[in-house]
Amino acid sequence: MHVCGGVFLLMLGSAVTHTLDSASLDSAWESWKTTHMREYNGQGEDAVRRTIWEKNMQIIESHNQEYELGIHTYELGMNQFGDMTVEEMAEKLMGLQMPMENDPMNTYVPGSLEKLPKSIDYRKLGYVTPVRNQGSCGSCWAFSSVGALEGQLMKTTGQLVELSPQNLVDCVTENDGCGGGYMTNAFNYVRNNRGIDSEESYPYVGMDQQCAYNKSGKAAECRGFKEVQKGSEKALMSAIAKVGPVSVGIDAMQSTFQFYKSGVYYDPNCDKENINHAVLAVGYGVTPKGKKYWIVKNRYVT
Repeated sequence: MHVCGGVFLLMLGSAVTHTLDSASLDSAWESWKTTHMREYNGQGEDAVRRTIWEKNMQIIESHNQEYELGIHTYELGMNQFGDMTVEEMAEKLMGLQMPMENDPMNTYVPGSLEKLPKSIDYRKLGYVTPVRNQGSCGSCWAFSSVGALEGQLMKTTGQLVELSPQNLVDCVTENDGCGGGYMTNAFNYVRNNRGIDSEESYPYVGMDQQCAYNKSGKAAECRGFKEVQKGSEKALMSAIAKVGPVSVGIDAMQSTFQFYKSGVYYDPNCDKENINHAVLAVGYGVTPKGKKYWIVKNRYVT
C-alpha cells in the first residue's frame, strides 16, 4: 500500500529545537556538532554544513511559529539530520525500491468496513517492538518487513519477539541490501527459506554482509502474504484492523518529515507518485476535531 497525502502520527526519535538567535547561533552550532558527534574535513566543509544547518533551523522556526498560531497540527525540531539536505537523506537512507506493478492475483480483498473499529493502536495491544536504529543503511524495507512479521507472530503465538532485519539485508538476493529493496521480496524469502532468525541470534550491524542465516536461531515463519490495493485507504484500514500491522511505503522527501517532532503530520506537498521510504502502519484513529490519521512506526537513525 503506497500511502501519501493523508495524516500520519509518526514514531520517531527525540528531537530538540533551538531558538534562532544571532547572538547564540555559534554556540548552538557547536553544541549541535558535539551532541551528534560531527567532525568535518576542514573549515570549508564545516562552513558548507553550517549553511545547510542554518537553513534547516530557519525552516523549523518558521514552521513552529505557524504551529503556535494553529496553522499546523504538528511541531518540527532540530535533530541528527540537521546538516543534511533532503536529497542527501534520500540517497543515504531511503531504500524503498518500488516494483513496476503489484501482483493482481495476490491482492488483499477487504470485507465490510462497517464492522471495523473506529480506531486501533497495536502499540497498546503489545504487537509493536521498540523503535530501532537503522544507521547509515538503506534498510527501511527490512525494518518494515520484520515489523509486519513481528505483529503476526504476536497475533498467532502471543509472543512479541524482535526479528532480524540484518537477516533480510544479507540474504534476500532479489533486493540490494543497504542499497534498497522491497518488502514482498523479503516476505518471499522468509516463506521460501522457511524461517527468519531473531534479532538476538542475528544482530543488526547496518551494513551488507554474507548471508549467515542459521535455522537454530529461527524465530518466525511466513506462510503467505497479500498486497493491499495501491491507493485504497479503505483497504488499508481493513487490513490493519483485521490482520495487524502492515508494511507500507510513503513519500519521505519533505523537509517537514525530516524534522518531524510531534503531533499529527500532514504535508500537502507529499507526492503519491514518489514513494521512497518503507515504514510500518500500526494503527489508525480520528482526532477530537474529526481528522483521520494513521499511526506509523519509523526507524530511528543516527
